[in-house]
Order: sequence, then C-alpha cells, then structure tokens
Amino acid sequence: MPDLRPEPSLPLTETPLSPITSALPSVLVAGCGYLGEALAERFYSQGHAVTGLSRTVSSLHRFPVLSCDLSQAVSVRRLESLRPAIVVHCASSGRGGVESYRAVFLEGSRNLLETFPEARFFFTSSTSVYGQVDGAVVTEESPAEPDRETGQILREAENLVLGGGGTVLRLAGIYGPGRSVHLQRFLEGTATIEAGQVSRYLNQIHRDDAAAAIAHLAGLPSGETKGQIYNVADDTPLTQRACYEQLAEFFGKPLPPEAPPNLNRKRAWTHKSVSNEKLRAAGWAPRFKSFPDALRADPRLIPSIEALLES
Repeated sequence: MPDLRPEPSLPLTETPLSPITSALPSVLVAGCGYLGEALAERFYSQGHAVTGLSRTVSSLHRFPVLSCDLSQAVSVRRLESLRPAIVVHCASSGRGGVESYRAVFLEGSRNLLETFPEARFFFTSSTSVYGQVDGAVVTEESPAEPDRETGQILREAENLVLGGGGTVLRLAGIYGPGRSVHLQRFLEGTATIEAGQVSRYLNQIHRDDAAAAIAHLAGLPSGETKGQIYNVADDTPLTQRACYEQLAEFFGKPLPPEAPPNLNRKRAWTHKSVSNEKLRAAGWAPRFKSFPDALRADPRLIPSIEALLES
C-alpha cells in the first residue's frame, strides 16, 4: 500500500467530478496500493464503479485513480461529488512513525467520514492492536490495549470509525505475490529463528484473501456490519519456529540459525493466536488456509519473491 503522508496534491480541475455510478454500489478505495489495488480490481471485476485514491497516480489501472492527501480535509472534500456508496480506507503509513499514523489513519478516517457521511465505511486496522504476550487465542472481544503509541493511534482511529457506524477490519500480516518477509528472508539466507523457550505466533493473511474478505463484508446488508470489528487472518497461525521449519522442509534446506529476538519490531512484540471465527461465521473462508498452503497453491508467490531477490 502506498505512502499517503502529506504532500502537495496534483492540480485538480475546477469542474465538479461526476458521481461514480453503476447498477452495483459504487466504491471508493482510499489507498490504492498493495492491498487496495487488489481490492479495487476485485470490485471492478464484479461490476462496481470504482475510484481509487493514491499518492502516485497511474494510468495503468482499469478504473480512475485520483491524487489525494487523506490527512488534509480540503483535499478529501474536493471529491465529495463522487458520492460513493462504499468507502474503504486501506492506505498505509508508508513505514512512517507516530505522525504518519496520526495523519493517515486518524485524520484520514475523520476526513473521509465527514466528506462521505452517507457511505458505508470500512477501515483496515491491524491485529497488532492486540498486545497479548501469553499465546492466548484472541477474538474481537479480547482486550486490544497496545503499548506503543502507533498502536494507540490505530485504536483511536478504530473508535472514531465505530462511533460513526463504520466497520473495522483488523488485518494480520499481509503476504502474497511480491511480498513475504519470511519467505524472502529464508531464500536470501538472512532468516533467524528467535531463540528462547517460547516461539511467538505469526498471524498472517494472503493479500487476495484479505481483499476477498473486505469485498464479502461490503456485500452483506449494512445492518450486519455496522459498528462491527472483524479479525482478518487465515485459519492456521504458525509459530515463528514452525514457519521456518515448514519452509526448510518445503525447499529441502537447513533450518535458519537461532538468534536473539528483535523486541523492537514494527508490529510490536506480542504472542497471540488470532481467531477468524467471527469472519468465517459471516460467510467468508480463506482460499489459502495457511502460509504453507499458499506456498503450494499460489503459483505466483515463490517466483515473485525469487524475482525480487534477483533484481
């Protein structure tokens, strides 16, 4: 997903934008990057009228993508004539810190909610808001009390969205074609297994399954999703050690060496198993039930990471 931190927006015409219309509900995808692009393509293929927002405008999409600084109310309000029926906020902080989180997630959500008050609103948060360290299974009812300021900003944005009748999706770590930190580290030989008696859980979700989950919830009656939180994760959380054991077995290579754990990870140091039971009960099921399943079943995954390493 692209960096939507504040920067001068591209010039916009003074001519009002035409509403995005279709027989199906029109969709605005705010953050047309790694996840957002796949999501927008899914909506477009289903027959929705789609508009994307991105920091960098490209003509390669089959739908219009507009330049917009989500953190600036004036930039978002210029789009109000689009009048989308569904808004999905799936922009990222672009690896930024506290100020980027506040600008993109909190102010971005506020500006989108105020500009499109009639739209169904979906906000992609993160399972990093769960601060558990005891290996417990966490559901949407579990305490979400992150100790880092970035996680606290996400919670503030979640509460803003829920208070406005929106829907919060807490996404596990996203991987897929062109992105898999564990696969990439294993293949390039930089992976290490965290030393210690306890191996933390890795909660992951394939990008295509995450996009399918959002589209599925957007297709449900609004009353079913209004003010709800959903965990978006696959069926099989793996411990960090088990993940590399699976990779070693799959490729017929030795296990990575052990090393002290990195306690300053971006997603914080946590150890919990994220349940997707509520999302499954809503009628969604992942195509890739686990990371090892995707290694075998997604023909794009391994070649795309190998191509990254060769570039």
